Amino acid sequence: MSDKISDLFGAFLAGRVGRRELLARASQLGLGAAAATTFLNRTQSQALAASSYDWKAQSGQSIKLLMNKHPYTDALLKNIDAFKSLTGINVTYDVFPEDVYFDKVTAALSSRSSSYDLFMSGAYQTWQYGPAGWLVDLNKFIHDTSETSGDYDWDGILPNLRSATAWSGKPGDALGGPGAKQWALPWAWELNSIAYNKRILDAAHMEPPKNLPDLIEMAAKISKDVPGVYGIGARGSRSWATIHAGYLSAYTNYGAKDFDTSGGKLVPTMNSKQAKDFTRLWVEMLQKGGPKNWTTYTWYEVANDLGGGTSAMVYDADSAAFFQEKGTKEAGNIHYHAFTPNPDAHQPTPNVWIWSLAMSAFSKHQQAAWKLMQWATSTQQLTLGATKADLIDPTRQVVWDNQDFKTRMNGYPGYLEQFAASSPGAKIYFTPQPLFFNVTTSWAAALQKIYSKQVSVDDGLDQLAHDITAQLENAGITD
Repeated sequence: MSDKISDLFGAFLAGRVGRRELLARASQLGLGAAAATTFLNRTQSQALAASSYDWKAQSGQSIKLLMNKHPYTDALLKNIDAFKSLTGINVTYDVFPEDVYFDKVTAALSSRSSSYDLFMSGAYQTWQYGPAGWLVDLNKFIHDTSETSGDYDWDGILPNLRSATAWSGKPGDALGGPGAKQWALPWAWELNSIAYNKRILDAAHMEPPKNLPDLIEMAAKISKDVPGVYGIGARGSRSWATIHAGYLSAYTNYGAKDFDTSGGKLVPTMNSKQAKDFTRLWVEMLQKGGPKNWTTYTWYEVANDLGGGTSAMVYDADSAAFFQEKGTKEAGNIHYHAFTPNPDAHQPTPNVWIWSLAMSAFSKHQQAAWKLMQWATSTQQLTLGATKADLIDPTRQVVWDNQDFKTRMNGYPGYLEQFAASSPGAKIYFTPQPLFFNVTTSWAAALQKIYSKQVSVDDGLDQLAHDITAQLENAGITD
């Protein structure tokens, strides 16, 4: 629905436009009488439900948040007084840098502490926290009209993100499938694509890469010919994060999977032909065109090298490059590019990271915490965050369609275009299972050994699959 039509119906609800004028102007905007009537009825129903919702029901209660130091956190806290005024709920919070944040979350939940009511989480973390009984299944709030405001519009959150934060808890079950529990609310997310320094590529008479073989050739040439610059940045530390960003996005594009679940049993397939063929290309890219100390690289080094002009391109989160657009040497030179690594594939397949809000099962103020969660992920707050702060990528399509947001993002060349091309294939491509962090850390370690030529691609991935099979058997989750 366009902004003009939404504004028109808002004017009607506010009493500034009559029904006859509403239908006439809706027709001028291309909305037929039947569609306008349907939309009007839905809008009126939502407004009635919203007006009867008691935001003050938990007035006087106090909740505490555990948050990661991040621009998304800044966007929420910037407007937290509006929430306090709306609800009468007092809010306190602890904010920690990411290198210690997840340890703080795990410690609080595993000790069954009631100190924190809600916290930031990724979807991958919920695969451990949810089945352990540490999280609230949010379905009990989402689908209860007495608990959720009528204008919240749960279905307005992008469907891939709603599914990605919902899981049954059974290893191998599809995200968002039958029996899935909604472990978190998608708040803001990021997909993985190419960001590049246009100044450097223009000087080298290059266009953005068409596919992975093209990228390998470009990155190698830049590393060889441009003093002080290497071709392509990607994560390489011994961490789950090395697998989930560019690597898995391209791995999936080449038809590779992490597990086979067809027989009702989790079977590691990191050593399939597709996985081996792709990994040879990935390692070649890094050996010829990556940073010399690639095995130490996290998202932080990848992003900073782009902003500092040390790298020509990065294959990482679109938002990581976005945050280099302010106060860096290369601000204004960074452009964005949707990337389909496999020459035979038809569209990008970005793996995604979703910063979400989750509720502790040990919270003593769950209704108050739910009010903050739905407020923070509402259309109004996400629009404010996306237009007045740095809450990107927003999780609601209506925000992407907002003209103020579009105008703002037009200042970041290629950003909207890469999102439009990438988002249809953007989702979590990992198979959900509770040993996610063990498995992906082992995977990153295997890549480091292959990169440093301690083992061949074949031997390294065969050993990886063997080791992961043993991990699953020891944990009793092979089926």
